[in-house]
Amino acid sequence: MSTTGWTLPNPLAARKDRAPAPPRSLAERLEATLRRGDEGLSPRALRRALTDLQAVVDASVSEVEAGRRASAVAQWYGGLEAAERRDVWLLMSERFAPDGEKIRAAHEHYKSAGDLAGAGQAEVRLRRALVSPRARLLQRFAVAEPGLRFLIELRAELLPHLRGDPRLVALEAELEHLFSTWFDVAFLDLRRISWDSPASLIEKLIQYEAVHDIRSWADVKNRLDSDRRCYGFFHPRMPNEPLIFVEVALLDRLSDSITPLLDETAAASDLTRASTAIFYSISSTQKGLRGVSFGDSLIKRVVETLSEEFPKLKTFATLSPIPGLRGWLQKNLGGVLESLSDKERAELGKALGTEAPDNAAVLRGLEQPLALESRSPVRQLLLRSAARYLGKALDDGQPVDPVARFHLGNGARVERLNWGGDPSSKGLKQSYGLMVNYLYDLKRLDKHRAALAQGKVSASREIEGLAG
Repeated sequence: MSTTGWTLPNPLAARKDRAPAPPRSLAERLEATLRRGDEGLSPRALRRALTDLQAVVDASVSEVEAGRRASAVAQWYGGLEAAERRDVWLLMSERFAPDGEKIRAAHEHYKSAGDLAGAGQAEVRLRRALVSPRARLLQRFAVAEPGLRFLIELRAELLPHLRGDPRLVALEAELEHLFSTWFDVAFLDLRRISWDSPASLIEKLIQYEAVHDIRSWADVKNRLDSDRRCYGFFHPRMPNEPLIFVEVALLDRLSDSITPLLDETAAASDLTRASTAIFYSISSTQKGLRGVSFGDSLIKRVVETLSEEFPKLKTFATLSPIPGLRGWLQKNLGGVLESLSDKERAELGKALGTEAPDNAAVLRGLEQPLALESRSPVRQLLLRSAARYLGKALDDGQPVDPVARFHLGNGARVERLNWGGDPSSKGLKQSYGLMVNYLYDLKRLDKHRAALAQGKVSASREIEGLAG
């Protein structure tokens, strides 16, 4: 208390009690003088970045000059911190959006168009109004040689932030739309990757293999042996970078285990007896191309190529993991148990050492799945569950399992479950060691796709019988 009877204000206390200011919008930051809090680029740097991006999209400059300017921006972007890169995304998304007034006017014109000729002109006007400066900006980044790679990596970095920041959705959608055109299968090259391919390309296989990790050079050499084939899709602008690749084993039967296929010491199969092509690994390499589908076309092209080289091949199938099985079973085991008959429940309880088998008892019984005998009720329960998971578990009309969704969407059918097909720690963790064959019956692919569109998974009688 002062001698005058009043207390001097404490600025620190006032600052502590004050609620934090809400984040400033991009427009506010562009008009500001100083950076605030944890903002990325300073207002001055933000304005300079906007000017540089506008220079890229400037209609008065040539494509070559625009590409040079875009390359300079990309090089500058490469040295930015994460928060600063986010600001660049916001600039691209918000400051290069289509003109809303033009869209509304064109839409009204389209709705009121009368005759057929007028409707056609109105549609053209609406289409042009919907084309955003953002698309032009991104196209010019792709002019220079490394530009396509820059945009793919930008989208890969952007994707995890979409849920938390809806302002970025438009930029991501624009990129996906452009990629779906630029990476159309009509523009991709199918190439075989062999042991004679450049070492830098073989290293890419080791780097990107997503299904069965490549452990050594001997491992990759085995996968490229005489009885194997590896094919990848390549884009002309990225000639040394496979976008997706598939590994194939040529055998005389349907494979039931990944172990012999990955055995580096095993002798090569006799190609004169090869009747079956087993697709045992398919890996996409570019996170930034998520949602751009060319896997189905890859399999079709590979089947055509193999059929020309090996006319005796009659069966085309996969040996695939079941990555979502364990998680699904833990959530749905109660329903599986309820579907058992009294006799089946009693036999299961006897095998587990309990009169009333519950979820916990079954999961304990599955802790060592490879030790279960062929007639074990616990083993039979797991096979039944896997058949239901692959043959009946749908989400919005699509298979829940991501690998099943891919192959069934391409027209394959669920053919056979393979006990102990993948005894690795990864295989046990994902699916208790189970693997599955998806069969590509070339005469029935369209029929299977049509069935899936109606919510029915195509499966063999064996799988249907297990699923019940």
